[in-house]
Amino acid sequence: MAASRLQLLKAHLPEWVQDWLDVIVPGAQILLILVAAWALQRLLRRVLARASVRFQFPEELLAPIKGLVRWTIVASALLLVLERLGVSATVLWTAFTGFATVGAVAFFAAWSVLSNLFCALLIFTARPFRVGDYIEVLDTAEKPGAKGRVVDINLLYTTLKDHSATPGQAAWLQIPNALIFQRVVRRFQDAPPPDPAAPEPTVATTSPSDALPARATPAP
Repeated sequence: MAASRLQLLKAHLPEWVQDWLDVIVPGAQILLILVAAWALQRLLRRVLARASVRFQFPEELLAPIKGLVRWTIVASALLLVLERLGVSATVLWTAFTGFATVGAVAFFAAWSVLSNLFCALLIFTARPFRVGDYIEVLDTAEKPGAKGRVVDINLLYTTLKDHSATPGQAAWLQIPNALIFQRVVRRFQDAPPPDPAAPEPTVATTSPSDALPARATPAP
């Protein structure tokens, strides 16, 4: 049906247009694909920007999502353009399955990193704790664990300022995000109480005898 309509359209066009029709039609289709991909990318970027403002997504999380959306649209537009240029669908499908297989292998090879990225997404959305909260990551509810104030949350680690560090010496604990979802997390309303097992700072004391001046011994 479409071929017959195209032939009927060619019959009513001038000869010089008929010679260029095989170039004009695919060119117009390719231009339409590129314009649609550009408009879709701008639309999704605006949607993501509004969602980040509404749900308070950090820039560390928003940047990879924007990159994933952009490259997905670019890859889809490229496949459609190649199809309009006459590339066989079988070749495109073979290339797509090959890239998908390589991507799946890379996905399982980098599972530990990707699990941290996914858990970071859950931390940013579910909000089990925030920057400035005091938390303790426990192996079990009975054993003490890593305790401190949350100072940073990125795509791989949650950084705590160690609460059990000795006074005058700051220390930080970097906990993988995936580990937080495998442990019990205790969240304190205020700063946690001091650890009774931590050594108390020593204070120099003087006895009353040391405070008295020494008596001068008389000369013989």
